[in-house]
Amino acid sequence: MNVKDFYYELPQELIAQDPLNDRASSRLLVLNKETGERKHTGFRSIVEYLRPGDCLVLNNTRVIPARLFGEKEDTQARIELLLLKRRENDIWETLVKPGKKAKPGTRISFGGGFLTGEILEVVEDGNRLIQFRYDGIFEEILDQLGQMPLPPYITHQLQDKNRYQTVYAKYDGSAAAPTAGLHFTPELLEEIRQMGVSVAEVTLHVGLGTFRPVKVENVLDHHMHSEFYQISEEAAEVINRTRAAGGRVICVGTTSCRTIESAAEEDGTLHPGSGWTDIFIYPGYRFKVLDGLITNFHLPESTLLMLVSALAGRERVLAAYEEAVRERYRFFSFGDAMLVV
Repeated sequence: MNVKDFYYELPQELIAQDPLNDRASSRLLVLNKETGERKHTGFRSIVEYLRPGDCLVLNNTRVIPARLFGEKEDTQARIELLLLKRRENDIWETLVKPGKKAKPGTRISFGGGFLTGEILEVVEDGNRLIQFRYDGIFEEILDQLGQMPLPPYITHQLQDKNRYQTVYAKYDGSAAAPTAGLHFTPELLEEIRQMGVSVAEVTLHVGLGTFRPVKVENVLDHHMHSEFYQISEEAAEVINRTRAAGGRVICVGTTSCRTIESAAEEDGTLHPGSGWTDIFIYPGYRFKVLDGLITNFHLPESTLLMLVSALAGRERVLAAYEEAVRERYRFFSFGDAMLVV
């Protein structure tokens, strides 16, 4: 399976640079995974495609303001840091730019010394382990000094940090938002619950590995980075009960999908628990739990596009993407949505 099989042409101007004022006013392309039939509607119409007895699975991770700008203490050279994952207490795995100036032993000052860090070692992919030192609570300091880690294809400054969070975000830990959830408002979720649709919340802290480009020619040679997930007893029970009663499990976003597929038995039984997953879903994968997916439009040749293709078929998905381009849909993190059922 060649990575070029998942390429499509995307005009630059279709990459959404800003979130819409009204989260639920985005457009929705509905794709029938069995027939390839496509319909165009608005996101609020999602309720027309849900049924009583279905279960919506949300990823309640919260994005941390993980981008920090500092200076080397010896030369005052500017350093940019992106927090990827907490290893232990105040030691974080980070992405540092420029990497050449970030050798082990380098000390970096942030906010005029409000926060300092020392690079301990270089690890996989050139990432750096950094030991932070500070007075007070790290999360509060990060909230003061950090910026939201928007993807590189978004060049506009984000005016409101909360627009890169879902309305149901609870647990800090992500370096990127589970963007399919950005379309939901509290009112829309309440309307869905009132319909008799269950809502199960799981947690997967999104790392940048999910969005890294596939650099190998053969898809099967690509290695996914691991991400931490957690499934509560309540969430597992709701999902298992839905399946036992013949309802559909519809994931909001590829991260929710990867979480439940990682924790399920071959027969689809879901177990509560936590751990790390590097599951890579591409065409040929047999879904154990998931029946439908709400997702955004993903980058060409990305692992996320491969996951959607595993659900509905590569040809159907690429045909839907080409139609979305013709219809001038907005793409990527702040873009429009797609429902695959």
